[in-house]
Amino acid sequence: MKVGDYAKYKNTGTVGKILDIKIEDEVTWALLDTYNLYYDITALEEAEPNEYRVVADKEKGVEEQLEELEKMKQTLEEVEKAISRITPSGT
Repeated sequence: MKVGDYAKYKNTGTVGKILDIKIEDEVTWALLDTYNLYYDITALEEAEPNEYRVVADKEKGVEEQLEELEKMKQTLEEVEKAISRITPSGT
């Protein structure tokens, strides 16, 4: 397994994309994006991309939700600028 691969945690069936791999005390750990946790690579098995699902908002961390809100805000600001170029009043 390598960064970018999909992996399934055998105990729960959680599927995530591997973001990082590290070795500590002769144990190889893989960071899955699903819950942003490191898993012992021996507890993982390869997964297919179609097994991967986007984590629901309630399962995401606060930081991740804030990042998404910031991206939405930037998109809205860009749309507002484009609209104001079409009609000076923005309406």
